[in-house]
Order: sequence, then C-alpha cells, then structure tokens
Amino acid sequence: MFLGYWFHCLMGTIILLKCISALPQSGQEKIQDHEYWYEQARIALRKRLQYATDRRPHAKNVILLVGDGMGVSTVTAARIFGGQRMGKKGEEHELAWDAFPAVGLAKTYNMNAQIGESSACATALMCGVKANFETVGLDTRGTLENCYSSFASRVSSLIDWAQESGKSTGIVTNTRITHATPAALYGHSPSRYWEDDSKVPPPSRKSCKDLARQLIENDPGRNINVLMGGGRRHWLPKVANDPEMTKEEGRRLDGRNLIDDWVRDKKKRGLKAEYVWNKGQLDQINPNQVDYLLGLFAYSHMDFEVDRDPGPTGDPSLADMTRSALSILQKNPKGFFLFVESGRIDHAHHYNNAYRALDETLALETALLAALALVNPTETLLVLTADHSHVFTFGGQATPRGHPILGLDNKVSDVDGQPYTTILYTNGPGYSNPRSVPMNVTTPMESKNQVFTSAVPRQWATHSGEDVPVYALGPLATTLFAGTFDQSYIPHAIAYSACLGEHRLRCQGLDNYTSPITTCVAPEVSGVASANGPVVIASSVMADDSARPKASDAKIKSAEVIYLYYSVLLLKYAVT
Repeated sequence: MFLGYWFHCLMGTIILLKCISALPQSGQEKIQDHEYWYEQARIALRKRLQYATDRRPHAKNVILLVGDGMGVSTVTAARIFGGQRMGKKGEEHELAWDAFPAVGLAKTYNMNAQIGESSACATALMCGVKANFETVGLDTRGTLENCYSSFASRVSSLIDWAQESGKSTGIVTNTRITHATPAALYGHSPSRYWEDDSKVPPPSRKSCKDLARQLIENDPGRNINVLMGGGRRHWLPKVANDPEMTKEEGRRLDGRNLIDDWVRDKKKRGLKAEYVWNKGQLDQINPNQVDYLLGLFAYSHMDFEVDRDPGPTGDPSLADMTRSALSILQKNPKGFFLFVESGRIDHAHHYNNAYRALDETLALETALLAALALVNPTETLLVLTADHSHVFTFGGQATPRGHPILGLDNKVSDVDGQPYTTILYTNGPGYSNPRSVPMNVTTPMESKNQVFTSAVPRQWATHSGEDVPVYALGPLATTLFAGTFDQSYIPHAIAYSACLGEHRLRCQGLDNYTSPITTCVAPEVSGVASANGPVVIASSVMADDSARPKASDAKIKSAEVIYLYYSVLLLKYAVT
C-alpha cells in the first residue's frame, strides 16, 4: 500500500510539473490558431464525457440547423407568435425543438470582436475554430482582405470530415449559397464579401479564388451532393441575363458561367446530376436518378416566406428543400451530413421587421418537422442553434397572458404618456426623434411590413453579443450539448457523436477519451463526517467508501508530508 501511494505521489508530481510548464511565460502569448481551439474542444469534451455512463452510441447521420440571428428572445417571441396563430394564448405553446432533451448555450464572440459576425461565427460553428471578423474558413492567422494570409490559415469543416468518412453531404439555405454562413462549410476567404471575382481586389484575383469558384472547383465543394439556395448573380457572367429577373445580369467578370461549369464537371466525372432554378423543376426531380443536385432559386437571396410565390415558377420553401435534400442524401448507406439554414431571420431583424423575423423562425421549425418525419433520431444527431443573436427584445408592464406579441403594451409610457409596442430594438432604422407613436395595425400587410421602434438610429440594426441557445436530439446529445461552451466546441462535439474528423476511429472502438481527464484545477471537495471528524475528499470518490483516507493511517500521513516537501522543492526549481 505504501509503495502504491508513493507511485501516486510521483505521478502527481509529474502532472504538477506538466501544468507548470504549460503556463504562459512572461511576455509570451500563445497564438490561438486552429490547434489551440482543437485542444480547447478536447478539454471540453473530456469534461463532459467523464460523466457519460455509455459512450458507445454514435450518429450515422447529422443534421445541423441554424437560425441566423435567432437569439433566445427571438425563440420566445416566435413560440408565442406560433401559438397565437393557432388560436392559443401563445405562452404555453411549444416549438418542435422545445422537446429536445439537451439544451446548452454557446458563446459567439469572434477572435477580434466582442459581438459576433456571421462568417466568423459560422467558422466557429462549422470548422471548430474562432476566426477574425468577416473572414470565413480561416483561423486567427487569416486577416481581413489579406489574400496571402489565407494560405496558411485554412481550416477544414464538418463537410470535409463527413466526406472523408464516405458520407453524402448537403447544404440548404434561403440565403445566397455563397453567403457568409454556408460559405464556411466549403470556402476559405479573407473576406466574406468575395462571393464572385468582381468583389476580389484585382491584385488578389490570380492568387485567391472567389467563393463561388471554390465551391465548384475545390474540395469539399465540388463533392457536395446537394446545394440549394439563392445567389445566381455570383454564378453568371455579366453578359448573361438572369432567367427569372431577366433585366438583371450576372456579376462575374471572368466571363464564366459557373452553373454550366458545375454541370460539365459532374458529366465529365460520370455523375448523375441535375440543375434546377424553380419549384416546379425541383418537384420533378426523381431522387433515385439523381446523386448531385444544384438548385439556385433566386438572383440574390430567396424571398421571405411571407412573400414567397409557392407556385411552380416560384421558390420552394425551406421545408421543401429539406425534404428534397434528404431524399437524395439518405440513399448513402454510410450516412449523411445536412446543413439547413433559415438565414433571413437575420435580415428581418436588421430591418427592425419583427413579423418577418418571427415568421422565418417558424419556417425553420417547419423544416425541422419535415426532417424529423424522415429520419430516425436513434441514429441521427440533430443540432439546432444560431450563429449569433440580435438586438431584439420584448417587455411590458403587467402585460396580460395572450397579449398579441406584435401589439402595443396595455399601458402607456409613464414618462411621455405615449403607447409603445412590447417588441423593441436597441438600434436600427426604427428610430425617430421625437419617437414615433405606434398605431394598432389593422391589416396583415401593415403588420408584416411594420418597422418596430429602436432606441438608437442606424441604417441596419446590429447583432447582439449574448449567448445563443443550442438544442440537440440524438446519440450522446444529453452528454455533449449541456452547459455553456464556446461556439467552436459544437462541431467537435458533433464529430465525436458521428465519428468524424479526429474522432473517426471511435466507432471502431478506438476512443481517445477513455482515460481520466488531467487537469490543473483542484477537484471539488466535500466534507464527510467520520469517527475522527470531517475528512475532505474529492467529489468523484464520494460514493466509494473504500476510497476514503483513514485518519489513523500514519504511513500515508508521513508519505503526504514527504510528497509535499518534494513537490515544493521541484516547484522551486521549476520556476527559477
């Protein structure tokens, strides 16, 4: 027993020295590149997995759903909005993800910004590293609009990892397919705005591809099975007119039609592929005869759901695209990864237009319900979250249950005696001085177009910096997605559940996270009464009576003194 205790003392000293050596030296600051964030995710995973009773479950499929700009206040207001549409009071209503068993909070700051921006947040959310403001698919070494900084700072994404494991992959969004959030899954750019070559500065065009070119020419983009969204303008040359908005031309300066190039590439590789640009064409797709689908349904972003033309020449809904994507992706026996984004929540909030923001949140719920009807949650991990929040809130004074969520509070201001809406924005285009007095709207058109009051004038409302919710359902969801964590942790947790990336061998029984976590933080302690008074023990062994130290064991007490002496001695030499 004495020798065994000496062994533990020796191991403790080694761990102590390791912790000391890991401390940053004076005047040195560790570069927080992708390796730093990968290690932070490993630490967060180990902390959660130490409580897991069974780590064997794994996800064959993954669906990641993102509400762009969907903070907690948006979720709450959308829940009430959805319930009131059904004739309920609203507060008691539940959204589809409210029933998910795992809920966490993600911190959305960027490397150089306290308030998160979409492309850098998306890089954290889908590549597992924090990024600089308005860069995409790069770690912190990538700097804004510096082409050459992107060469060594590129990071892989969930789609890279899924393809490496032989899974089918897909992207569904109602924004441009080259927009900030979806671009993080395949692109690497020092500017989120380099969607086509006309946006790339001339000196950088020979060295840095625009995002649309990366999507059709580079891995993993050229191997993505399903791509659906808007943004034809970044695929078409200036000499080509848009098929739907016939007076609009493409924006490419290189003369290339990337839609034709995408079709040509798939044909050259002998792949069964189709391109569609309206709902009627999408409805005609036979998933048994198509393995690769490109759907570009709008010149720029797709219409808001409330403005969408549901006819054959109009646009599919987010739910329509989700169902079509799954019909193709589910054919792969190795599984799939699907990304679904309701991106126009963010745009409506920027306009201080609460109706459309809440309606787009409900469109995301409809897409989730469509997915849930087609997949098995025992083998599919579903994660629903936001990239960042918005300066949107609602409140009132003794506002009664069932009060219209878009309406005026039942009391007027106790300062100016004027009415106000329960929904307000911190900043944005809804500002006026003196403040505008909102009126009770009488028609659906007035309601959906209403610009809500903001406190500070801005042409567009800004994002907000609070944590965003993360909801999860599926294998290991309750273990991996609880508590508060950096946004960059999320893709690593997904990868662990689905055996992707550095966790791809887990499903073969090779788990790097089976050993106890080594930490420089003292364990929790609890006082437990004994015959000789309270004994302080670690909480991890509280349930094991045999592990409690005996106060009468003089040999162990002596060993503790000797261990403490040598630990202090080693500490002295380590820091001098």
